[in-house]
Amino acid sequence: MSLSCVYSRARIGLESPLVSVEVHLANGLPAFNIVGLPEASVKESKDRVRSAIINCGYEFPAKRITVNLAPADLPKEGGRFDLPIAVGILAASEQLPPVDLSQYEFAGELALSGELRAIVGEIPVAMASSQSKRTLIIPIQNTEQASWVKQAKIHAISHLTQLFPHFAGQQVLPLVTEQIMAEELTESEQSLDMSDVMGQPLAKRALEIAASGGHNLLFIGPPGTGKTMLASRLAGILPPMTEDEALQVAAIQSISHQGITRKSWFTRPFRAPHHTASSAALVGGGSQPKPGEITLAHNGVLFLDELPEFERKVFQEGTV
Repeated sequence: MSLSCVYSRARIGLESPLVSVEVHLANGLPAFNIVGLPEASVKESKDRVRSAIINCGYEFPAKRITVNLAPADLPKEGGRFDLPIAVGILAASEQLPPVDLSQYEFAGELALSGELRAIVGEIPVAMASSQSKRTLIIPIQNTEQASWVKQAKIHAISHLTQLFPHFAGQQVLPLVTEQIMAEELTESEQSLDMSDVMGQPLAKRALEIAASGGHNLLFIGPPGTGKTMLASRLAGILPPMTEDEALQVAAIQSISHQGITRKSWFTRPFRAPHHTASSAALVGGGSQPKPGEITLAHNGVLFLDELPEFERKVFQEGTV
């Protein structure tokens, strides 16, 4: 078989659209071409994949290799397509046992030795693959957060050579079943508590009303009266997040390189951008869309200290 198709996922904002990695081996002068709107980091995967396949003891086909990342109008970036491209080449050259690859999705960056490196945005990938009823194979470094997605079938690998014994049934990779439940959150994980505030009964009452009704709140007063201290305690008295809400927050932090652990998973975010923040930092965007402070505060608290000092255009763009 000189043609194979492997599934992967791109990263477009908070979405992880499906990408079909089609590999065709044809006779002719040896060549390796990647088409389908790849960015520079994806085009460079040719050298990484070639070295990884050779260093893992496989034979790199001396043929004309064409890799198509479909759909062609969807931008692809990052090294997450290294693993699916390598699997596609090995499957097309019949160096892997016959297996139904349509039941799997792959994502991972390859080192020259064949080792797997972590990717960014593993939670949206796990959510999308779970909805598609496919098994996800990702680097072992990404499995802790990816396993937070309920009913997701995940295999963790650390090296490209682990796929052959798995597909051959010689050493089947175990499913990652670690799940995080809401009741695991303890009171000790909430570092900021309303009991730290002495006095201020009217301000505390305002926080309680705002938390119970989901209202906005405006504090006015001279410096040193405790406005920031009170606002930072608002997240602690909000109702506990559901698993779906916590997963949304974790997905946002996953694609924005924000650290998140098991203990902080159900802690509502508190964001306090400086008044010199630009509209892009507050709203998000860019050539490769990234979430801004408004998005990072999803299901939590957005505190705008020194509100009159923010530029007017920042608020105008933020309310569009």
